[in-house]
Amino acid sequence: MGPVWFLFVYFVFVAAASSAAVLALWLISSERAKSPARTATAAALGVSSAWGFCAIGFGYLATPTVFLLSATYFAWLWLLYRLFGHDERDKSLAPIRPVVAALALVELLHLSTLLALSNHMGDSAPAQLIAHFAVIFRLLFCVGALVLVHNLYAGAEQLSRQSLRWPAAAMGAIWLYDLNFYTIAYLLNGLPEMLAQLRGAALLVAVIVLAVGSFRSESELKFRPSRSFAFQSFSLLVIGTYLVVMVVVAQAISYAGNAYAPAMQAGFMLAASAVALAVLPSPKLRRWLRVMISKHLFQHRYDYRTEWLRFTDTIGRAGPQAPPLPQRIVQAVADVTDSPAGLLLTPLDEGGLALAARWQWSAIEVPGVAVCCEGARFFEESQFILDLDDLRAGREQEIPPAAYPAWLLEDERAWAVVPLVHYERLVGLVVLARPPLARQLDWEDFDLLRVVGRQLASYLAEHATQDALGEAQRFDEFNRRIAFVMHDIKNLASQLSLLARNAELHADKPAFRADMLLTLRNSTDKLQGLLDRLGRYGSHSGNAREQVDLAAMVRSVAAQYSTRHEVRAKEHAACYVAANAEALEQALVHLVQNAIEASAPTSPVLLDLRIEGDTAIMEVADTGVGMSAEFIRTHLFKPFHSSKPGGFGIGAFEAREMIRAMGGRLDVESREGQGTRFLVRLPNSGSAAVRRDINDQNAEVA
Repeated sequence: MGPVWFLFVYFVFVAAASSAAVLALWLISSERAKSPARTATAAALGVSSAWGFCAIGFGYLATPTVFLLSATYFAWLWLLYRLFGHDERDKSLAPIRPVVAALALVELLHLSTLLALSNHMGDSAPAQLIAHFAVIFRLLFCVGALVLVHNLYAGAEQLSRQSLRWPAAAMGAIWLYDLNFYTIAYLLNGLPEMLAQLRGAALLVAVIVLAVGSFRSESELKFRPSRSFAFQSFSLLVIGTYLVVMVVVAQAISYAGNAYAPAMQAGFMLAASAVALAVLPSPKLRRWLRVMISKHLFQHRYDYRTEWLRFTDTIGRAGPQAPPLPQRIVQAVADVTDSPAGLLLTPLDEGGLALAARWQWSAIEVPGVAVCCEGARFFEESQFILDLDDLRAGREQEIPPAAYPAWLLEDERAWAVVPLVHYERLVGLVVLARPPLARQLDWEDFDLLRVVGRQLASYLAEHATQDALGEAQRFDEFNRRIAFVMHDIKNLASQLSLLARNAELHADKPAFRADMLLTLRNSTDKLQGLLDRLGRYGSHSGNAREQVDLAAMVRSVAAQYSTRHEVRAKEHAACYVAANAEALEQALVHLVQNAIEASAPTSPVLLDLRIEGDTAIMEVADTGVGMSAEFIRTHLFKPFHSSKPGGFGIGAFEAREMIRAMGGRLDVESREGQGTRFLVRLPNSGSAAVRRDINDQNAEVA
């Protein structure tokens, strides 16, 4: 290096040290200084100025200069700490203290290596090892300090960054320069002399940046990093620490001087890499880190902005590939608690709750009536979010047993039950599966789940209202079409009747007359029968009742299919009910036809009849493709939802309504791939008579 270079280096150190001293004095004495954490900034500049003058007087590698450089590290770290705690320090400093303490410890370890190095100057091998560790500690400090600087700026509010960018840029310039400096020193196994001579330039840049920032107006400084950013920064720090520790151990093994040192070093590196590849990508580890960061670094468990954005994205998802709304509702609640699966239970017409949707939870067995009327009433009145682990542990004693049926409590995956209440009316229950890192729900979980539940209840109620409106519109359209059809059929029936009467009077040829009369009368009978059925549509023929033998009806329906498909009907004694024979047979034929269409050609359909108490039960069973609980709940008994091309989709709906009009009930049990059972329940004649007498007595009293 020539004299020009040394003159340049000397000038840079003088300019940096002098300007740092002047700026430090101005920050302390002037009232116009607007720098945040002004005292800490002046202290850092003062110590850095002393280091610069020491480097000029004794040399940049002299022992006093080296120890003063460590002092500058502590001073700048103190400034960084004060910037985090500049405003609302009780809330801001808590998550920062452990990281700052760790960096201070790293610098103390570096100081210990400097002291050890001064005692082994003549011994080249230990001195080289100690110098190697000193470089590693500085690398670790620079990485951690830069992560903190990044958190300081990126985690602040937008308005605060105007004043915060200057000290952050100054510290970033110093530590970024040192990071490159010590990285090259680590790779070259020695300090790069040229970069060491130019370190005063990094201090000069930092002083200039701080001087510019000191004349800027100060705004409020609040450190509020997002959870995702905190998680990424902490993960980066963990990974960097892991890599540094791995390198340190590997280098320590290599310096041991053992003959097996290379093999041990290679084995350690391989084992450490295998552990990193196995552990670091683990979803369980990431969830644990998120929980620990949220628990210890933030005042609240949830980032409500992120939760709301995710919630609206899940519910607002549209398109042919998007899951139906009931599944999205379950997912939206499950995302709040990181639950992997869930169920949606919605009210039945008869009371109670039934399964309406599953989300990633196909294994759990849910009965037809999942929660009885009493349990649904409890959730509707109390709006209580039920933690099932509290019940299992005996911490909840005042919950009625109807609120947690056996199928729910016995499944260990079931974790929590969230009611969806809309205008004090229960529109659904969401059952959440246990998350990978289960915990006891607290007040913050309850508050957030209650708000989310109310919002989802409004979506569910709106969806039901839209379905009802669409159904009413389709019914109106259907009724208009039927009115036109009835009008046309009535005219045609009248014309054919007139033609038949004229043919009886005027046909001359006997053979022609006979054929014409037979054809016209058959057509007239068919059209008149169709007209009668269309005229009865909507009333369900529930008023005209007679004593009907169900055993004879079962045999008659089975005989109708004797040439088309095997329908097995067991022999039973006569069993009478009060019903409309034609309507009941029409409903039973529809159920048998559905069972045949769902079964293989060689698979028989079973018809059975039995008595349970005061109820007669007709059963139609098949072993066909079966139906899912979601299909039964949302489509089977909904008009105009047909799986057949060109079908109206009103057969099952009409069958259920006709049976209801007779005082009965139609139940269905089905499993996909295993078959379906339809159960027609009707009160037998004895119980029906008792009910009629009770109704008549009540009417007379009234």
